[in-house]
Amino acid sequence: MRNVTPETITKAFAAYATEASNPRAREVLNSLAKHLHAFVVEVRLTHAEWRAGLDGLARSGEITEEGRDEFVLLSDLLGVTALVDMINTPPHSTSCSNLGPYHQRGTKEIPNGGDFWKGQAGQPSVVIGHVVDGVTGEGISGVQLDLWQNADNGEYSKADPNQPPGNYHGVMRCAEDGSFAYTTTRPRPYKVPYDGPGGDLLRALGRDAWRPAHLHVIAEAPGYTSLVTEIFLADEEFLDCDAVFGVREDLIVNFTPSQDKLSLPSHLAAKQHLPETFLRAEVTIRLTRS
Repeated sequence: MRNVTPETITKAFAAYATEASNPRAREVLNSLAKHLHAFVVEVRLTHAEWRAGLDGLARSGEITEEGRDEFVLLSDLLGVTALVDMINTPPHSTSCSNLGPYHQRGTKEIPNGGDFWKGQAGQPSVVIGHVVDGVTGEGISGVQLDLWQNADNGEYSKADPNQPPGNYHGVMRCAEDGSFAYTTTRPRPYKVPYDGPGGDLLRALGRDAWRPAHLHVIAEAPGYTSLVTEIFLADEEFLDCDAVFGVREDLIVNFTPSQDKLSLPSHLAAKQHLPETFLRAEVTIRLTRS
């Protein structure tokens, strides 16, 4: 197209895409171009700033490896991941939240009532929960939970060679009424990687790299939409400044000091090994029919 101008370039882009074979791809990419063009005009982007942005993307590619995806981190830090999660959370479901870079598929299966703690450093904690239908509130049968968290040093086993492979990771099948329980230690807050372009973005905005302590959960059941989410501790100081915008009100739970072992589920494997005072959390996960 000849004589393209700042006022006509967006229409020119759309005109070039009229023969696209995938209507959805055309819609998404046309909209992306429209907003990118508007951004460039609004901020009067300079050549140096444009180059710096491209250099940041190139560095992101160089840094990205197994367990470290700088492009996903940039999406997280810009709030894009959180926004995609929020607009794709089904009605009546527990909120979706970040998958994160440390999930390990194929970890060992642990029994309902099993133990992630294994006497390791940290505050021993009991997590008791139910997976229920988000509409009826009834327990769901056939639920599988993929569970993981960091250790007391704030590190995930995937990124910490001093931990056994798969530490604090496991797959659990709930009881037929959707109930589950396990012992673990209190998760810890940690900083997202900030030695790359993601860190440059945080520093440019004067932002923290901290994430509040949380448990990760993937809940899956036949006939229901799978849920990827996080469970946050109510007394965490970083709830209102999570670097990746993952906190939702319905994902915050109390980890309450308790000495009441008698009320704990009988099938809790480490029940008798708990100290006199331990932490106890009650969690409800709501799924929506697919």
